[in-house]
Amino acid sequence: MNTANTPIDPTKLAKLARALIHVGLELKPGQELLIGAPLEAAPMVRLITAEAYKAGASNVQTFYTDEASAVARYQHGTEAAFDYAPSWLFEGMAAAYKNGAARLSLVGENPFMLAGQNPAHIARVSKARSVAAKPAMQYISDFSIPWCVAAYPTQAWANLVFPKDTPEAALHKLSEAIFTISRTTGEDPVADWRTHSANLATRREWLNSQNFHALHFKGPGTDLTVGLADGHKWNGGASVTKLGGTCNANMPTEEVYTTPHAFRVNGTATSTKPLSYNGTLIEGIRVRFEDGLIVEASAEKGEEVFKNLLATDPGASRIGEVALVPHSSPISQSGLVFYETLFDENAACHIALGQCYTECFHDRDLTEEQALAKGGNTSLVHVDWMIGSNLIDIDGLDANGNRTPIFRSGEWATS
Repeated sequence: MNTANTPIDPTKLAKLARALIHVGLELKPGQELLIGAPLEAAPMVRLITAEAYKAGASNVQTFYTDEASAVARYQHGTEAAFDYAPSWLFEGMAAAYKNGAARLSLVGENPFMLAGQNPAHIARVSKARSVAAKPAMQYISDFSIPWCVAAYPTQAWANLVFPKDTPEAALHKLSEAIFTISRTTGEDPVADWRTHSANLATRREWLNSQNFHALHFKGPGTDLTVGLADGHKWNGGASVTKLGGTCNANMPTEEVYTTPHAFRVNGTATSTKPLSYNGTLIEGIRVRFEDGLIVEASAEKGEEVFKNLLATDPGASRIGEVALVPHSSPISQSGLVFYETLFDENAACHIALGQCYTECFHDRDLTEEQALAKGGNTSLVHVDWMIGSNLIDIDGLDANGNRTPIFRSGEWATS
């Protein structure tokens, strides 16, 4: 292949588009699809749109984002602009989801596009958007509808991941990494994804059979006990939606995950990979929990942005997800830092600040109040950051404190 002319393999891109429709969303005839994507992802959006209509979609509507326009808000906006979000847009999305529309989000924006902008302004915009989006996001957090997040290789992102390469070579390398890690390089990516989901299901079923009371993470800078919510359920691989079908919420994914108890987390945790959040790179995160609440927090880089995130609302300083990912995952073994949570979270065990998934309860029809009573967290945000590595051991604890090995040196301790 002449990477100068075709840095992104069109055949592999088409395979990814097909996999997103048929296993990412399992789109049904007559179903509507809403897509969010950066402008640069238009070639992939067109392929996805065609696959969706082939699958019988009634309508495909795309909402594009543009980096230059996003930055212009911070450069030229009035103070009032930082506290506004188009609630009418999210109300429309909520109406579509209420009627059963599926949602697909493509990431790929420059992770550092807001670097140098006022962190307080970034926090205000993020909070305003989170408040406005809540009516729509409730359909996502409880898996009322099929949804999926995937990636498209943009030039700005490629230049960041491969800074020593020419732009064309960097874009080619990033696209190939995405295709490989997203399991779309084989003859039948749909079948490959179903096999992968079945393997993750084996892990989650073993964890569900153990009914652990808590997890204990131990490694450099981390000595953390994460209590698990009452009636919690482990998930991983394909998720069953309330419409009855399945979806793979993240492509790629290597995790099994559940809901922690928002008031039973104690100890210290240190990040093992950078967190890219709202256009800022946050590195060297270190926190201390007491009874679920982060009472001390610092970061070697991006600390102000991190602390603004924690101050979003009361639930932002508690966690709503804990996820297990082996160090041998393809993303970890690639040796790359993608500066994009979709990929980096699937390289290591992680926790998420903020909103829990009510899907991660055996009774998935819980109201928000009922989920809170069982230990679930509520917040306007849900932000994953990585605490796993090949130096982390994890034990499962029963109600009496008896231990069962889960991970040793970053790998599953069970066969």
